[in-house]
Amino acid sequence: MKKEIILLGVLVFSLLNAIVNAQEQPQTAEKLEEIVITATKFNLNKKNTGKVITKISQEQLQNNAGKSVIEILNTVVGIDVRGVNANATEPRSINVRGGRSRQVLVLIDGVPVTDQSGINQEFDLRLLSLSQIESIEILKGASSTLYGSGAATAVINIILIKASKDQISGSFETHLGTNNTASTNKSKFSDGTQNFSLRGTLGDFNFLGAFSVTGINGMSSAKNKTAIVFENDSYASKNGLLKLGYRLSKKFNVQTFLNYDTFDYDFDTGAFADSDVNTGNQEQLRFGIQPTYSYQKGKLYLIASFNTIERELNQFNSYSNTLDAYQFRGRSLNLDFVHHYEFSSQLQLITGINYQKHSNNSITPFGIIDKEIANFTTFDPYASVVYIAENGFSINFGGRLNIHNVYGNQFVYDGNFAQNFVINEMHSIKGIASYSTAFITPSLYQLYDGFSGNIALNPESNKTFEVGFEYDFKDWFSMDAVYFNRKETDAIIYDNTTYTYANSSSDANGLEINAKVSPVDFLTLASSYTYIQRDQFEGADDYIPKHKLVTTLEVVPFVNSFISLTYRNVASRAVFDRYGSFGTAGTDRLLPKYQVVDLMANYKFLDNTVSLFGAITNAFNEDYDDILGFSTRGRNYKIGVRLQF
Repeated sequence: MKKEIILLGVLVFSLLNAIVNAQEQPQTAEKLEEIVITATKFNLNKKNTGKVITKISQEQLQNNAGKSVIEILNTVVGIDVRGVNANATEPRSINVRGGRSRQVLVLIDGVPVTDQSGINQEFDLRLLSLSQIESIEILKGASSTLYGSGAATAVINIILIKASKDQISGSFETHLGTNNTASTNKSKFSDGTQNFSLRGTLGDFNFLGAFSVTGINGMSSAKNKTAIVFENDSYASKNGLLKLGYRLSKKFNVQTFLNYDTFDYDFDTGAFADSDVNTGNQEQLRFGIQPTYSYQKGKLYLIASFNTIERELNQFNSYSNTLDAYQFRGRSLNLDFVHHYEFSSQLQLITGINYQKHSNNSITPFGIIDKEIANFTTFDPYASVVYIAENGFSINFGGRLNIHNVYGNQFVYDGNFAQNFVINEMHSIKGIASYSTAFITPSLYQLYDGFSGNIALNPESNKTFEVGFEYDFKDWFSMDAVYFNRKETDAIIYDNTTYTYANSSSDANGLEINAKVSPVDFLTLASSYTYIQRDQFEGADDYIPKHKLVTTLEVVPFVNSFISLTYRNVASRAVFDRYGSFGTAGTDRLLPKYQVVDLMANYKFLDNTVSLFGAITNAFNEDYDDILGFSTRGRNYKIGVRLQF
């Protein structure tokens, strides 16, 4: 432990030394008001919402070049990603405020994306390439009023890059890195990515094309406790994005989009168990159209999108001594017609009608889920009102009626307010409070699986209360704190006694604290703390820490440079040993707490057209368990270059 403290001191001293010796410092940037979309589906000043929103900007994404979407989300207060440091072949699970990944709704450019072939309908964020993302907004709390099923603990809105205003511009990025565990040091490049994009505007026509390829190898997914060498499990992905738009008039334009993402991977038998024959692949095809009409006091648009996900597995069956094949097909149609009307600068009304149709067709050795039976439709009218007073007070409330063809109707509602106080030129404070409800539709697998399905499942209901404040001192210190309390009714769980899905209940509460200080233009220190308290967990894959601390030191030692040092401290996590795989059946296994330090740097030159970046992750080579029985990445290195033209 002493050598870790010494090494950390050396890194910090190096950063401070770079500051002292800097010859030229950047100019002070004007602080702009932060605009968010996800709170209302339209541009809104963040200070005018009582919801908790975190925005990750394009600048922040570029400063974290070489990381994945999941790694960046894992640093956000209130979020903990299960398996974030596992091998790339292992699935990730996003837990927000002690909730499950099924309680997080992922949007791509405002369109809900789910995997209807999966047990929990969760969207696999490994399908996305960071190079194709403009910004990310995380809306905490129940948000089913605007976004429907699944928006119980958070909405993650991933906003993809857009066409540039230039006639033509583009970028190319490549990076190479190692992929080692803490016990191996192969020191060769086993992690490589290349990204390319081309975009522009020609008159009334705009276009964007982007393509990314990633290949990762070098380590086994399963952790090895034997003298036998486990084989490396590889991961390879391709991501394509095409956007075309045309402005028919000043008031009317049409945008179209097409996404194709695929990855192939190897996987092991399970915890501490190797396999050299298990393989899988996954493909996503998503396309749609968005016509938009704007007029003096309002705007209306339609998003029509179709999403299909196909997964295939070849898995060895030790009982029959055969290689079994699994096929999963999930399809979703989403139509969202939205109207935004401004009665005045103070009063806005958002109304909409959402239609969704989902189906699941799965063929496994254990049975078939037929899409002709395993399908459902929803039809949801909704409305939301935003009022912004001149005295700094704002309020937002709304409701949604979910009409489901299987279980009937479900009504959800929400309300939030914010009060901004400007004490003087140096001090300002904002108080927020919200109460919101949400629902989660049982997945088609949970309803119709021949072995564990339960057609009598009720939709899960969530009620969330939030209260907190945001404080700013000048432009160099800010702090915010939020207390939340969530109650789950009819929570969807897997019953270990009946081996079927059932309804239960669970409550959670906690605290999120952020603090940021930037005493000089070239130095920023940010820290966040998350506390989670749950009355009960749901099963064998809890892994939710009670405490989590993330601290980042950012330094701009000279113009066009950036260095960051990130420290994560994650408390112990309980894992329920359902079958006695790791000890006594029916008991909790406690994984010890761990600490990880990451170092990143980048430098831009030639008028910011060329960027060089590098990273050291898990700098102290901490050996810990992220997922019990599976490998965790140790100290690894990455270097890369980005060209813009």
